[in-house]
Amino acid sequence: MGKKALLVGCNYPGTKAELKGCVNDVKRMYRCLIHRFGFEEENITVLIDTEDSESFAEIKGEPTGANIRRTLKTLLQTAQPGDVLFFHYSGHGTRLPAETGDQDDTGYDECIVPSDMNLITDDDFREFVDMVSSDCILTIVSDSCHSGGLIEKTKEQIGESTKNENVQKREAQFDGEQKRGGSFGFRDFLSETVHDAFESRGVHLPSRHGHKNQREYNEEQTEEVVYHGEGEARNRSLPLSTLIEILKQKTGRQDIDVGKIRPTLFDMFGEDASPKVKKFVKVLVTKLQSSDNEGGFLGAIGNLAQQFLKQKLDGSDDSSEYAKPAMQAEVSSTHEVYAGSVKKGLPDTGILVSGCQSDQTSADANPTGNPDNAYGALSNAIQTILSDHDGPIANRELVIKARKILSKQGFTQRPGLYCTDWHADAPFICD
Repeated sequence: MGKKALLVGCNYPGTKAELKGCVNDVKRMYRCLIHRFGFEEENITVLIDTEDSESFAEIKGEPTGANIRRTLKTLLQTAQPGDVLFFHYSGHGTRLPAETGDQDDTGYDECIVPSDMNLITDDDFREFVDMVSSDCILTIVSDSCHSGGLIEKTKEQIGESTKNENVQKREAQFDGEQKRGGSFGFRDFLSETVHDAFESRGVHLPSRHGHKNQREYNEEQTEEVVYHGEGEARNRSLPLSTLIEILKQKTGRQDIDVGKIRPTLFDMFGEDASPKVKKFVKVLVTKLQSSDNEGGFLGAIGNLAQQFLKQKLDGSDDSSEYAKPAMQAEVSSTHEVYAGSVKKGLPDTGILVSGCQSDQTSADANPTGNPDNAYGALSNAIQTILSDHDGPIANRELVIKARKILSKQGFTQRPGLYCTDWHADAPFICD
């Protein structure tokens, strides 16, 4: 039996999206895998976006979208029978609104945010998890916002992300609630209403105030919170306004808006773009090439994306070459490219520990004001539990304890557990 891991930490240094604790999370998990779980250094791949070579045997590169996908795919495809596989991600999460107006849409693609903004979607993770051999175990820890929805629908052992009736109750409960104070100021940070939390991240929801316009999107900031004592915290949710601003800087285009995020990602990364993005672009290109390109499944987001692509294809000397990476993608149905259209369950070989629910943010905490001491709230809770617990600890027990620790510390984020019944009571990572 082999033990292999991929650890990814994105601090986004020098950008508007900068975080402080993500690479620190990777350092602590790296040491934990070696000293507690018996991993060999050569079997741990590290992708980080800061210079910290002294903390690891080797850093394999930056955590770009292409590097994360390629390395994770290699980890899964080269696994041997009985291998224990582990993937830890610390960084921003975001949610892209649905491309269509179809009533079956969940409304979002939950994503992690690589250092180059080449998003990896929940559907992409679905495909990765499906690669795992039936005689291997893959544990995923995602200390990021909206991570409860990171893998398309599965059995939710602990959490509320897939229980729509509970989400609706919480929205009603929190609607109109004022921000409250709490220890270290975290409750002021995390106790926003559910609706306001969505809107503050650039996601349109029906509201008595109506939809935000592009100017309002661009005015949103990643929220920072001041502790009652020294230090600060911010969430690990990347607002769409910030993502759009970074994409504008990278491309030099000033006409990017919410509806043009997906085609912009395809324009920037081509073959290396998310498979979900390429499938979406294929559907739009096919629609543009058909005689009937009006109406259909496209909503406001899809129509804006279609306009973007039409401009690109009309201005290209070889439009077929431009669209080639998308046209090579396999699409079984139009609905496959839309948010929430895939309804598979997590295989017996997969376990997801999420930093929060799909409608929540995870915190990046810096209690002393020193970046060397910054951490992700979930990652810190896991390390605290492991250091206080001798011997194996079950996945269910780990998540329950993490919830209690975070609540006591003043965080409102609720970690989740997604796996089969058997794995809920199996040891975290391995014996």
